[in-house]
Amino acid sequence: MDFNIVKSLHIIFVVTWFAGLFYMFRLFVYHAETTLKTELERGVLIPQYQLMERRLWYIITWPSCILTLIFGPWLLVLNPAYLQMPWMHLKLFFIACLFLYQLKGHQLFKQCQSNTLPAVSFKMRMWNEVGTVLLVAIVFVVVNRDSISWIWGSLGLVGLGVVLSIAAKLYKSFREKNKE
Repeated sequence: MDFNIVKSLHIIFVVTWFAGLFYMFRLFVYHAETTLKTELERGVLIPQYQLMERRLWYIITWPSCILTLIFGPWLLVLNPAYLQMPWMHLKLFFIACLFLYQLKGHQLFKQCQSNTLPAVSFKMRMWNEVGTVLLVAIVFVVVNRDSISWIWGSLGLVGLGVVLSIAAKLYKSFREKNKE
């Protein structure tokens, strides 16, 4: 198959994989927040979240993950010179982190399906931000390749993580203030 067709398919499934992860971890936040609802609301919301999570996880997220992990190595077979480039090693490290994030998502998904998800929506919000940090890291590595200092890039990534953490904490205190 032509390199550009494989590359196009790889990009499409990367996008759908991230879309699935972003929405799934957001559903985990909402699912965790149902513990604060009345029994009647929980009786309606939990089955609905479980259905949405199951469909998203098995119809979009896992298939997109698997297809990304097929087309990505296929690109490396078609152009093995990529494996000699330092930016590719860093990208593969971030991809490994992304796959570990997928596995953590699967663990949380199983907890949601069995009604054993911890009722800590803030923790779920923090997990939700991990996908953003990984997306930024992967895109910057691929687009900038060797044109950006890895020290500055690493500091920028850490800075993004700090900013997202602070924003999540500020949002949490804002929400708690408005509940009163």
